[in-house]
Amino acid sequence: MQYKDFGKTGIKISALGFGAMRLPEYEQDGKWYMKEDESIQIVHRAFDLGVNYIDTAYTYCHNNCEYVIGKALKGYRDKVYLSTKMPTWLVKKKDDYRRFLEEQLKKLDVDYIDFYYFHSLNKNHWENIVLKFNLIEEAEKAKSEGLIKHISFSFHDSPEVLKMLVDTGIFESVLCQYNLIDRSNEEAIAYAASKGLGTVIMGPVGGGRLAAPSDAIANMLKRDIKSTPEIALRFVLGNENVNCALSGMNTIEMVEQNVQIASSNLTLYKEDWDKINAMIKETQKLSELYCTGCNYCMPCPKGINIPNIFSLMNQHKVFGLTEIAKKRFAKIIDPESKEVSPAECSECGACEKKCPQKLPIRVKLKETLQELSN
Repeated sequence: MQYKDFGKTGIKISALGFGAMRLPEYEQDGKWYMKEDESIQIVHRAFDLGVNYIDTAYTYCHNNCEYVIGKALKGYRDKVYLSTKMPTWLVKKKDDYRRFLEEQLKKLDVDYIDFYYFHSLNKNHWENIVLKFNLIEEAEKAKSEGLIKHISFSFHDSPEVLKMLVDTGIFESVLCQYNLIDRSNEEAIAYAASKGLGTVIMGPVGGGRLAAPSDAIANMLKRDIKSTPEIALRFVLGNENVNCALSGMNTIEMVEQNVQIASSNLTLYKEDWDKINAMIKETQKLSELYCTGCNYCMPCPKGINIPNIFSLMNQHKVFGLTEIAKKRFAKIIDPESKEVSPAECSECGACEKKCPQKLPIRVKLKETLQELSN
């Protein structure tokens, strides 16, 4: 495993971080549960292979994730840096910051959190929640008490807003999106690094979309690179301004593959970059529907599984797996199916208000229905 200086925190962080939002779950009688034993085995395998940073959040895995991560940390707490997030959008008053923090410390069964993030920070949340309720004062108080070690923020907004938050001088690390498909934060990441913030990347393989069975980029480079996900991770980790890439790993095999990549020479040469840039420029369809599968849009009031449907559209439009996508979509819209067809969308817009990518979900659902049902 390769390790990098995490900004000015004095910490050496593993190039690969464990993103816990995609750990295995199951549904029973309308309620969601985590596969605890399986999840803990996956996390432990990552720790044993050198991953020393794990990221979770209050709402991950239907609000169950922190309990399981707490169990997985037993015996590893002094070897691993723990990151979790305060659900900024749920704050209604100043005291909510401490209420959420104390609840999360209890769920995780730890005495402190290494990196406590303001979750999904944007200009609106910053001005109308963080500043309005003076939550920075609460964060600094918690830090002075040793309940959190570092004040951080995860980010979904424009690069200009990211730079503005960096310039406040409050934060020690930032978690934001960056990958082969979405490079909009590239300059802002460099700016954050220049100001001494640790930089962590979410969605390095496009929320799994770049893990689809398409090796077009890898084949194009004609190097000893086995897959497009490997290229995607190398792309992110090869950026000198990136300290850590989070991967939402849900199998031991995925852990082992990603650790192998993060332990290898991550260099992409100039000719590689030129080929990648040219291919992405020509393949504009990569950005026409870019859903990361984060599930922030859920639940849908009508019960439509929006991320699953958009995943099929990505398979069709981005990776050319049209036949597979149409077969799977046919099962969704089958009248006998237990799944809800996108045709049932009432266009209430609740999903769009929660989408970090600001996707026109209602329009895209109609497009998906039209393209995949023909």
